[in-house]
Amino acid sequence: MEQWQRTLSESITSLDELARFFPIDIESLRPVIVRYPLRITHYYLNLIQERDDPIGRQCIPDQRELMQDNLSIDPLNEGNLTFAPGLIHRYPDRVVLLVSSSCPTLCRFCTRKNRMAEESLINQKSLKTALEYIEERPAIREVILSGGDPLLLTDDELEMILNRLRKITHLEIIRLHTRAPVTLPDRITQHLSQMLKQYHPLYVNTQFNHPKEITPLSAKACARLADAGIPLGNQTVLLKGVNDDLEVMKQLMQKLLSIRVRPYYIHQVDLVKGTGHFRTPIQKGRDIMAGLRGHTSGMATPSYVIDLPGGKGKVPFLPDDVKRQGNIFYLRNYLGEVVEYPDTDE
Repeated sequence: MEQWQRTLSESITSLDELARFFPIDIESLRPVIVRYPLRITHYYLNLIQERDDPIGRQCIPDQRELMQDNLSIDPLNEGNLTFAPGLIHRYPDRVVLLVSSSCPTLCRFCTRKNRMAEESLINQKSLKTALEYIEERPAIREVILSGGDPLLLTDDELEMILNRLRKITHLEIIRLHTRAPVTLPDRITQHLSQMLKQYHPLYVNTQFNHPKEITPLSAKACARLADAGIPLGNQTVLLKGVNDDLEVMKQLMQKLLSIRVRPYYIHQVDLVKGTGHFRTPIQKGRDIMAGLRGHTSGMATPSYVIDLPGGKGKVPFLPDDVKRQGNIFYLRNYLGEVVEYPDTDE
């Protein structure tokens, strides 16, 4: 057993264990974890200073998860977009392959939190069917390995999948989505990084949601991947009480660049049943983007996106800073100044 597997096996999975660290009402939370299980690695737990701080809010169960609302167990319609076991095909040229349905730490805001009871790892029969689906469709040029967290697979299990994907001639890009650098940095071993290096072009997207998640250990994990030539991106989720603050978000984006992780998206939290208490007004996201643009590096300015209900795709929420009158555009800069810009006569 590797160190990361031992660390994972020691994770907090019961309310009785959690109560040793933070004051919680165990009885009121039991129905919550029956519906939405609990797992927090000790590494991530040690980042929490108070139960309701920005780290604690992301992983400690909350009674509000069981509130009745009009949100969906599958807001992105992934069930109807699954054309082979574990394979979601929403966009013409790329697919998502779900290779695990669990994670080192179970985030309370997860888009797939209502699907965590499914089989934990993809089996050989399902994988074969998914690969055949990809092979039969030359328009597919990119595969995103997701879950759950694909890095809950062993190196050998993951490499077997990567090796089989690389044999599909029309497949150009492999992307891997993981929170392991954030919640289980031990998982990013030198062996893993060197194995992944063999399957370029390969990209890794992770999810840091708060500056306190960037620690010496998480930075080291990202450095190992970057040193292996793997481009790193970050997909932050905008969460009430976690990062719905301009200065917090600016610090996060700047610190990400310092550890060689490029800010990619800020996601509006999806309309997932059990996550309504994390929702923020769309205007909050727009205000944060306005405060980032021009006030920090363009490389530290991600796109603010909303994943539309029904699986209709991501839409970038662009600043309302362009007006047109005839052949003249009026553009608003980061200082709020309106500047004329003439278009061509064509």
